[in-house]
Amino acid sequence: MTVITEADLIESVADALQFISYYHPMDYIRALGVAYEAEQSPAAKDAIAQILTNSRMCAEGHRPICQDTGIVTIFVKWGQECRLDSTRSLQEVVDEGVRKAYLNPENKLRASILADPAFTRRNTKDNTPSVMHVEMVPGSTVSIDVAAKGGGSENKSKFKMMNPSDSIVDWVLEMIPQMGAGWCPPGMLGIGIGGTAEKSMLLAKESLMGAIDMAQLKARGPKTDIEALRIEIYDKVNALGIGAQGLGGLSTILDVKIFDWPTHAASKPVAMIPNCAATRHAHFTLDGSGPVYLEAPKLEEWPDVNWTPDKAAIRVDLDTLTPEVVQTWKHGDRLLLNGKMLTGRDAAHKRIADMLAKGEELPVDFRGRVIYYVGPVDPVGEEVVGPAGPTTATRMDKFTRMMLDQGLLAMVGKAERGPDATKAIAERKSAYLMAVGGAAYLVARAIKGSKVVGFADLGMEAIYEFEVSDFPVTVAVDAAGENVHQLAPLVWREKIAREGLLVGA
Repeated sequence: MTVITEADLIESVADALQFISYYHPMDYIRALGVAYEAEQSPAAKDAIAQILTNSRMCAEGHRPICQDTGIVTIFVKWGQECRLDSTRSLQEVVDEGVRKAYLNPENKLRASILADPAFTRRNTKDNTPSVMHVEMVPGSTVSIDVAAKGGGSENKSKFKMMNPSDSIVDWVLEMIPQMGAGWCPPGMLGIGIGGTAEKSMLLAKESLMGAIDMAQLKARGPKTDIEALRIEIYDKVNALGIGAQGLGGLSTILDVKIFDWPTHAASKPVAMIPNCAATRHAHFTLDGSGPVYLEAPKLEEWPDVNWTPDKAAIRVDLDTLTPEVVQTWKHGDRLLLNGKMLTGRDAAHKRIADMLAKGEELPVDFRGRVIYYVGPVDPVGEEVVGPAGPTTATRMDKFTRMMLDQGLLAMVGKAERGPDATKAIAERKSAYLMAVGGAAYLVARAIKGSKVVGFADLGMEAIYEFEVSDFPVTVAVDAAGENVHQLAPLVWREKIAREGLLVGA
């Protein structure tokens, strides 16, 4: 009988979660490096450069790849000859490891988990509890996959209970454009087929724990129907031209993983879950001999990519910004923001709406200001702010008119805006600016000052005032309502079809 001690399990989970907070899986970095070399879209290539540069910076500095340090998902295959030496449940022991990782003072990770999700949505303050799946298997070891899944990509999960004759490929191609760019491509697609509704979702999530091997698969050719389906979906999704961050380009996904399970004769449940540019997962095995510490990758394995601001980018003084200047920006323009910028995301916007409905005075004057949709990681050491990349702007769409009515000039976030928000932006002659998701540590280097100016009790969702220097953004929706997330993929879809520009084809 192998004895797994409580202390060994806690230490191993904590180490793995810290590890994946600042080290990408190297298979992802290698695949992204290939995509960078092949990319022909300037905007997408710039975005991939930011992600790769950010990744190396995080590996060197041991700071989070993304400000959204995720919801922890654990897959445990517990050997039937193993015993847990603890008076606590397996869930409680694993969650103690999560707690230890997320409260590590040298690299404190953002607490994003809310209890009472339907009502008060109270932050648990330590990112517990985790979502755990346990399978009893033959053997005398415990095998554990640890992942930290960002909300932006998790929110784009799709499911359909298909008819047996329905096409999986057609459904995927229908869903991908609906997912927009909020899941921060380029990443992976995990697909689960069969079982029951909940089983297919579990299969899709577990498939994302696998290594990226699409290049090798295409080189040798498919040996099974599932492998052929992976290749077909990979090629057809990339042919859509969505590209990195939805800016149009050759690489929307780097791999497709598919797990299946026998299902009822009347059913064909299919689930799809994307992994974002902040792909975070690791594997370890406990054999009773002590805790497991993952081996750090070598820095020389990262591609030699060092992002610098576009020399053609327009420098903007936020402190003297006027509506007339905003109206000169065109979709696709690169800007470097300088000066003072406010922040705010879901909870702050909801509270602002409630206060306005009650006729209460807001703590901040938004007239003539720019707001950044962000929930930063707490700073450590001499940092002004921890990793502070953008959150998905679409979630703030329903508040856009309200905020523009307060005199807001522009908004900064990631991914696309919906039709109502785009219309409001055009009507008010304002703008939406896009920062790169997956470059949180790099972006944070442009933040030179930070202070809370409203709703301090909301923690990372409080309203901050950032002092920024050459903060890089792209004009995604201009004052005329021209939307780069709608226009650029159409251009690249046509270009890919006309010139046969598939990566790895």
